[in-house]
Amino acid sequence: MRYREKITVFLSHRPKLYALMVGIGIVLFWRGVWHTTDFIHTYFNIYQNNLTISGSFSPWWDGPLSLVVGIIILYFSNAFVSSFIGNELILLGLRREKKLSQKVEGEVKTEIDSILDIKNSLVDVNEKIKELEDVLEKKEVNK
Repeated sequence: MRYREKITVFLSHRPKLYALMVGIGIVLFWRGVWHTTDFIHTYFNIYQNNLTISGSFSPWWDGPLSLVVGIIILYFSNAFVSSFIGNELILLGLRREKKLSQKVEGEVKTEIDSILDIKNSLVDVNEKIKELEDVLEKKEVNK
């Protein structure tokens, strides 16, 4: 099992820790996006200083580091995609899965009907075999 899967299995048995880690990962990711964007904005607009963070107190690597750490946490917790595509898309996938299970249910019903047809055919074949055996016995008795 890969390291990422081991982490996911470990965290899935501890939902509170899992939620905490994913929450931290999301916050660090968006903090990294925010600070990196502010840094880029400062870089291209040197004379404007209307940032949401103070550029003098944070080094240039603060934003990218937060972004990378957030991505790593979300990637290894298997929450990277699910935390950004949203619950609605996940629910849409589950609805499609439900449709698939309904389709499978229809196929099972069709298979059951086919098995019943085969069973009925076997019963008919058994009855005909018994009739033939009876006819053969009567012929042997008459001889």
